[in-house]
Amino acid sequence: MRAFARLLENLAFAPRRTAKTQHLLRHFATQPDPARGLALAALTGDLELRAVRPTLLRALVAERTDEVLFAASYDHVGDLAETIALIWPGPEHGADASLPDLVAELQAASRAELPGIVARRLDSLGTSERYAYLKLATGGLRVGVSGRLARAAVADYGGLDLAEVEEIWHGLSPPYTALFAWAEGAAKPASAARAPFRPVMLSTPTDPDALRALPPAEFAAEWKWDGIRVQAVADGGVRRLYSRTGEDISAAFPDVIAALGFDGVLDAELLIRRGAAVAPFGDLQKRLGRKGVGARMLESHPAALRAYDLMLWQGRDLRAQPFAARRAALEFAVAAIDHPRIDLSPLLPFGNWDDLAALRADPPHPVIEGVMIKPRASPYLAGRIKGHWFKWKRDPMVVDAVLMYAQRGHGKRSGYYSDFTFGLWDGDALVPVGKAYFGFTDAELRALDRFVRANTIERFGPVRAVRPDKVIEVAFEGLNRSTRHKSGVAMRFPRIARIRDDKPPEQADRLETLLEMLPE
Repeated sequence: MRAFARLLENLAFAPRRTAKTQHLLRHFATQPDPARGLALAALTGDLELRAVRPTLLRALVAERTDEVLFAASYDHVGDLAETIALIWPGPEHGADASLPDLVAELQAASRAELPGIVARRLDSLGTSERYAYLKLATGGLRVGVSGRLARAAVADYGGLDLAEVEEIWHGLSPPYTALFAWAEGAAKPASAARAPFRPVMLSTPTDPDALRALPPAEFAAEWKWDGIRVQAVADGGVRRLYSRTGEDISAAFPDVIAALGFDGVLDAELLIRRGAAVAPFGDLQKRLGRKGVGARMLESHPAALRAYDLMLWQGRDLRAQPFAARRAALEFAVAAIDHPRIDLSPLLPFGNWDDLAALRADPPHPVIEGVMIKPRASPYLAGRIKGHWFKWKRDPMVVDAVLMYAQRGHGKRSGYYSDFTFGLWDGDALVPVGKAYFGFTDAELRALDRFVRANTIERFGPVRAVRPDKVIEVAFEGLNRSTRHKSGVAMRFPRIARIRDDKPPEQADRLETLLEMLPE
């Protein structure tokens, strides 16, 4: 456990991707199986444990420490695992424990046994190991390592092709002993998965200045719809629907799965579509994350695919072919599939970048969030490969809002107030309309943190209410109606674009201004 705790600490404080990779490589080289594979699974989010909820941890720490002291400490530290690791009345340097033993214990624990198991482990482990144990048990590592970065480190460790690692990943399971054996010279493990996920090709943002250097005749463009990117796989009678990160979301979309009566792999946008009309993202959100859907939801929120690309078709891998050839094959495939739940993303007619800019500025549907631009000669490459696919998103919506509440962040931001709730005027009252966690620079974060500390007027546990004196410009990508929010709306991807110290709070925008931005 000490090695895993040291790894988490090193990853959390490593400022760059290369440094994080080096820490992972060192861990893979020095730790035995199955410990290194379990560490990898924890980092990629593939380690299944009996969930240790924050309520359980708070109950345990309330039995061992002063509740007022814990509340004050948690408010100061901002991270639950770190606070408990520091305040728990256990040794600073305790006994070590085997990571595989800890994982097996958490996997086998019943709900009734879990509090006792966790308390005993916290009693025996040292401070750093307690912190790592709590992060492992809650599943919230927050060390700045994505699943792709962790898999890339495995590929670097063995000199393997990352695309090959990702292609077999979903057929493997923790602790990945066959994967590490392959990295150390053994044969490549065969994926046990049917209808496996293939790594998707991602785009990079662009703008008019960058496009001017490119010959428009060599590119194709299509609308970027505001759904979610998915991969639809039909392989030997097995049908799966994956998110772009490889999460299997098939159970939530049986109507789409029923449409996959072909042999191949489509790259597509998942949308809620009622006839020809595409619904706002909020309608799709009602089906995301479900383990199943009822007949009423299937009828009121029918899902559909809008196909962008074709990766495999009837046993042929098309990814090495240029986009123009894949596009011709995609048109043939969608026509052959001939299902009302699957249609084709149309190509946009343009002669130059000004023509495309005019189309982007006046899309035919409010659910369109920009355009995708693809070289006609580009193969389908896994990952975000600079210089191939581009996204030119629409300009964000913007409002001037008033800062209302703040909460401490997590991980590296646990020492700062970095989660901000903001509101707009409704009559003489401020109504919360959203929450933003990013968009500001490090210097702006420090300034906002100082403002929160100096202007707190009330506390609600870890949340501070502040004087309504700070105006921030909030940019967001979309807006939907929402019965869950007092304002009646929910913003999509809100971020703090600017701190408006030049504007008094009474000049911030009003709620009716936001409501006027709702799509029809």
